[in-house]
Amino acid sequence: MSSTCEVDPELLEKLRKFRFGKKSQKGTSAFVLKIDMAKLLVIEDVLYDDISLEDLIEELPENTPRYIVLSYELSHRDGRKSFPLVLIYYSPPSSKPETHMLYASAKTYFQQKADLNKVFDIREAEELTNEWLREKLL
Repeated sequence: MSSTCEVDPELLEKLRKFRFGKKSQKGTSAFVLKIDMAKLLVIEDVLYDDISLEDLIEELPENTPRYIVLSYELSHRDGRKSFPLVLIYYSPPSSKPETHMLYASAKTYFQQKADLNKVFDIREAEELTNEWLREKLL
């Protein structure tokens, strides 16, 4: 499958470590990614360890899309905890149309390269709440 953007091979290795690196994980971690417009390459923006969704949405840019790979601490009704890996495509309505199109066109390719199965789209950062995500995952 071809794409408008490639994925940095170093990023794929970092994602693999992000996925499998922490067995005694506590809290939610987020790997925020962006597209380098000059190179048309998906690259790392910032990595957050043990961050709340409320703090994460405060850190997201207001006018630029991002891919967020989230290792979310999910508490089940029976007391178990799991850490599903989720891809969230964040595309604020104030994004430039050409930027939105670039991110949207590269999303499926990135999802396949990163081997991410749970994918959700949000337009407003405020949509990303614990209630919303739990509803999607349970």
